[in-house]
Amino acid sequence: MPGNLRGMYGVENPRQRNAIVTTGLSYGRPDRVGHVERAVKKALKKANAEQANSVLLFLTSDYAQNPTPALRTAARTASCTQITGATGVGILSEEEWVIDSSGAVAMVFTGQVQLGLTQQADNDQLRLTFCTPEAVSARWLDEPVKRFGAVTSDEFGHGPFVVWTSGALAKEGFIETTLEGVTSAVAVARGIRVLTAPMQVDETRGYDVHRVGSYPALHVLINSLPESIRKQKHVPLHMLMCGVTFGEPETAIAEGRFRLDHIVSANPEERSITLSHELQPGERLFWAMRDRLTAERTMLDAVRDCRRQLGGVPDFVVMCPCLSRGPVFFGGGDKDVMVVRDEFPNTPIIGFYGNGEIAPLNEYSHLHQYSTVLAGFRYLQT
Repeated sequence: MPGNLRGMYGVENPRQRNAIVTTGLSYGRPDRVGHVERAVKKALKKANAEQANSVLLFLTSDYAQNPTPALRTAARTASCTQITGATGVGILSEEEWVIDSSGAVAMVFTGQVQLGLTQQADNDQLRLTFCTPEAVSARWLDEPVKRFGAVTSDEFGHGPFVVWTSGALAKEGFIETTLEGVTSAVAVARGIRVLTAPMQVDETRGYDVHRVGSYPALHVLINSLPESIRKQKHVPLHMLMCGVTFGEPETAIAEGRFRLDHIVSANPEERSITLSHELQPGERLFWAMRDRLTAERTMLDAVRDCRRQLGGVPDFVVMCPCLSRGPVFFGGGDKDVMVVRDEFPNTPIIGFYGNGEIAPLNEYSHLHQYSTVLAGFRYLQT
């Protein structure tokens, strides 16, 4: 299901005349190497280059069974071996988003911009990070470094899942790289409607939260729902979330200092709520729900925050929306991509739909859910 954005913006971006980072996209019937070759060639043509020094390559999940021929094709077409990327249930560029179709999207780096080695990076330098679900680990999430990226995905969550760097599959399922020759800014669009203020957790048993703010947890949740939701025969738990705050609770939501946990079940007999992560008495939580209008508004805020951090429109963008957002969530079109395209006309964009989004939270990296993470980059002045 491609979504065509081509032709909506007729004004040329003067910075693209000497572009050193460009994208190419190819999709359609399954083609083991054809989509990759066409995507890379399109990007090189836009850059007026015959070869790249690095390529960021995302493939749809049908490539995960055997991506090696595609990686070899990308290396041969770009005349470089630094091919980094992952598979996802869908891919996107500044021109289109592609879901339910086979395809490849490539971002080629020429000139002074290239993918670098993390061994030479300091903790303040942003690291593009891609991993499989099995490779998600507190070991690297809890390191005091800035990471941005996503967890690989497929339609049913069964795999296989693959990531690659230097043109070869990463057997451990985890890769990270830096970007040299640019400055960066990261923003996160959560897209949730907050239903309550943070409340103290009073009683828990394992994954079950029994009492919140001196009241049964289930009663607090039900009473916080909009009337239209409360009147439904079955509460849509898949649309509801538990937010857990960090630091000063009164400003945590406004400052983005929280994580989102899934609500696994509601337990009427015990009047409790089962969550995907254990909480301890004394922690603070709030109830929230997924909401289209809120998602659009927070995405616009995130894009404008990215531009503010950079001091202008980025020269290129990498974005990773949650697979549960996208065209299905927004009712036919990917509003996340549209917002970025509206705010940053003619800017190269690449991304894939992930199963968990990685971005900094305080001084550490955090695995977000139901979010879109966005990284904007500007060329360093030489």
